[in-house]
Amino acid sequence: MNLVVDASVAVKWLFDEPDSDRAETLLEAAQSKRIKLIAPDILTAEIANTLWKRMRRGDLDRQATLEAGNYFRSICPLLHPIESLWRPALRLAIDRDHPVYDCLYLALAEELPGDLMTADERFHRVFTRDFPRVRLLRSWS
Repeated sequence: MNLVVDASVAVKWLFDEPDSDRAETLLEAAQSKRIKLIAPDILTAEIANTLWKRMRRGDLDRQATLEAGNYFRSICPLLHPIESLWRPALRLAIDRDHPVYDCLYLALAEELPGDLMTADERFHRVFTRDFPRVRLLRSWS
């Protein structure tokens, strides 16, 4: 089963946050080959930016930030180039008045096809009615 994960899920692999345990279960399922985790290649930039922000806030020092980045690279899902995704993502963004960055994940789920797992409740709320494969991490078991 293909499962697209967005940055709101992936960041939970790096930091202890609400529902990190559920995100960790997804990662374990992928490592045991029960599911295949996939993300648009923008995921790496989003995670790097999150790490940088946390360092600027003082949550991490430089070394811990770099180590977290290296750890993420070792567990990173299969990455899909955004070249084929940006047009459908732009249409979704225009139609729903939602950031293109998030819509890239949905465009990938539609292209594969596969489900999309997010921890972003706003994203879920905006898209789930018309795209029932958008699943909320908090509700996943």
